[in-house]
Amino acid sequence: MGDPVGDVNSNLLIPSSTGDAELDAAVWRWLRWDKNLKTRDQIESLLQDGKIKELRDRLCARLAFGTAGLRSPMGAGFSRINDLTVIQTTQGMYHYLERSFPELRSRGLVVGYDTRGQASSNCSSERLAKLTAAVLLSQGVQVYLFSRYVPTPFVPYAVQKLRAVAGVMITASHNRKEDNGYKVYWENGAQITSPHDKEILKCAEQYPEPWADSWSVNLADTSPLMRDPLQAVVDSYMEDLRTVCFHRELNQKTRLRFVHTSFHGVGHDYVQSAFRAFGFNPPIPVPEQKEPDPNFSTVKCPNPEEGECVLELSLRLAEKEGARVVLATDPDADRLAVAELQDSGCWKVFTGNELGALLGWWMFFCWDKSGSTSTVQDVYMLATAVSSAILRAVAAKEGFQYEETLPGFKWIGNRVKALLDQNKTVLFAFEESIGYMCGTAMLDKDGVSAAAVVAEMATFLDSVGMNLAQQLVQIYETYGYHISQTSYFLCHDPPTIKRIFERLRNYNGPKQYPQACGVYGILHVRDVTMGYDSSQQNKKCLLPVSKNSQMITFTFQNGCVATMRTSGTEPKIKYYAEMCGVPGQGDRWFLEQELKKVIRALVEEFLEPSKNGLIWRA
Repeated sequence: MGDPVGDVNSNLLIPSSTGDAELDAAVWRWLRWDKNLKTRDQIESLLQDGKIKELRDRLCARLAFGTAGLRSPMGAGFSRINDLTVIQTTQGMYHYLERSFPELRSRGLVVGYDTRGQASSNCSSERLAKLTAAVLLSQGVQVYLFSRYVPTPFVPYAVQKLRAVAGVMITASHNRKEDNGYKVYWENGAQITSPHDKEILKCAEQYPEPWADSWSVNLADTSPLMRDPLQAVVDSYMEDLRTVCFHRELNQKTRLRFVHTSFHGVGHDYVQSAFRAFGFNPPIPVPEQKEPDPNFSTVKCPNPEEGECVLELSLRLAEKEGARVVLATDPDADRLAVAELQDSGCWKVFTGNELGALLGWWMFFCWDKSGSTSTVQDVYMLATAVSSAILRAVAAKEGFQYEETLPGFKWIGNRVKALLDQNKTVLFAFEESIGYMCGTAMLDKDGVSAAAVVAEMATFLDSVGMNLAQQLVQIYETYGYHISQTSYFLCHDPPTIKRIFERLRNYNGPKQYPQACGVYGILHVRDVTMGYDSSQQNKKCLLPVSKNSQMITFTFQNGCVATMRTSGTEPKIKYYAEMCGVPGQGDRWFLEQELKKVIRALVEEFLEPSKNGLIWRA
């Protein structure tokens, strides 16, 4: 086969018994099916060392699709990301796609990857992408495998452009270096939702044994069914990017300078090209973070959403170079953080909600000035249910439509596609975790296009004597202050998380939610895990029920809206809270103080961090 992991005897016996019949069977299956010597050795070592609990954790649970696909630590076991679980998932997807698309083989599938994992570990994103391709190529399916690492949004973009039936991106985005993931897109270019996710895993469980050729990683280099879409997709993407560029001549003349960091990921070359497409000089790269590095060696965590503490290198470089705006894309370049130097000499790092307000205003402003033939009633913007409601306030005043979805761009992308199919105009969508979709060239968040759009917005504002922070204040004064705060607690014990949320559902008795938190009365409760919403006459939630994750929203009598939910990608309990003011009233200080009090009560009474051993975000 030419497979670098070597050939393994599939008839090896288990070296010893664990005393647990279910676990013994799982160990036997793993050692029989896994041809990667490194991950086989991990299981054999755990077995020899008597690490029964860890073996059970790794082998007696399976990966499940969450908010952003499959995501887990790399390593041996059916609950981890590795060669075998990627092969099994892809085989399951093949069976499901074959059932769903008679033209599967001719239309094909797109596969992309980021720069995670060391090549020497036999678990790099590139290797996992080639194994994904091998499974499909072995069954006569045409595969469009990018020959180089790409931003995550390039995969859904390519799915639409190439009319493929689906796409797979190997990435764990901004997760820690030990993690990797498997994100799936449907033929419409949006991330899969139910029933596709469940059906893929069901097929994977029905046909779990790898086909012999599924391990033939070299098929990605030799098969006549392999196509490299890189250059065509990049050229097309950069051309389509011009549809959200409104001031190219102004961009060419601007005095502003920008710094960009790609956070050791894939973004550098693509953001440079996007700036050129907008007429800018390329941004100044942070040299220490410009090239891919799977160890993310200069940051404590590869997530630009963490703010100033992880943007240190880019901020210092900007001060040295006289740049006022810093742009940071996360490792797979689908998210964007922005910081701006203020006249005080301090840096303002915009929250995801603040940048969502600015980009929403900008996209509507440009559409309004463009002379579009679309009527404002057919124009839409979207945000997730845990994001700021600022766009709702803008829509109410300006006349366009605003919609809310469950957290995650898989929900936004599919809803946007439905609106486009109804001939509606969608200008913008965002989630508070620094994810932005400017235009509809692809149905996913995109840090590359967002970086160029933010640069153009900053350039325009500079030309009229303003900056981003000043425009944000003007937005709030026009549409009402929306003061929000988002944070999280780490919790590595799933039973504890479940106990916290079940307590809220049975607070004063069975199936009784809290009626107050501290001195603050609760007006409504929405529990999308259970499909309950007390504000509706029939008590049923308007948002889709999401039983695989925990999410409860409390609307307080003082107007605060607070949501607690579990992360779909990390061991976190997140909370999101917002106070909304009235347009034209400068009540920001009062809203800030009231929000702090509600959050304090929420954390102390509902989460009980000391009692539950929760670790607050450092």
